[in-house]
Amino acid sequence: MEQYIIKGGNPLVGEVEIGGAKNAALAILAAAIMTDETVLIDNLPDVNDVNVMLEAISGIGAMVQRIDRHTVKINGGTIGDFNIEYDYIKKIRASYYLLGALLGKYRRAEVALPGGCNIGSRPIDQHLKGFRALGASVDIIHGAVVAKAEELKGKHIFLIVVAILEAALDLDLTDRSLKRHRFMEHLLIFMQIFHKGL
Repeated sequence: MEQYIIKGGNPLVGEVEIGGAKNAALAILAAAIMTDETVLIDNLPDVNDVNVMLEAISGIGAMVQRIDRHTVKINGGTIGDFNIEYDYIKKIRASYYLLGALLGKYRRAEVALPGGCNIGSRPIDQHLKGFRALGASVDIIHGAVVAKAEELKGKHIFLIVVAILEAALDLDLTDRSLKRHRFMEHLLIFMQIFHKGL
């Protein structure tokens, strides 16, 4: 891991350009295909996940024009395929973000089930629950999520996020030793309330 070691008693001065956040960029890229207008997105981080997402978007027929390392134009008006290939899903989990975008725009989408990642398995059951609540039929067929809808209607959807936090922090949330820390106590109470949908 790279690090900065600062010595001396002088104050730091100067400017730092903050790069875009990868996870935000992936969601923004997926959302960009929902319009037939050309969308200009800048301050994209030049990382593998973003580049693979751009390949996946191009792979379904959207116009993707890379202006420079951190800027791209996308036009979703030319999309002709609603199936996100497994090759993209196995490279980055976030390719399945396109499932919601395609379902929202075209009322159909097919995306291979994503695998795990470095913080363990993170299922997409909450996404599927949300799609069903909005009125879509969602089936798992030959390892792919197939979603279709005649019409989507807004609903209140309660999400359960305990499993992701538990995996990310490598915690056993039933372990009473965690109660030594007030912060952890409050976090556990919040998660229990959130989990029950209260």
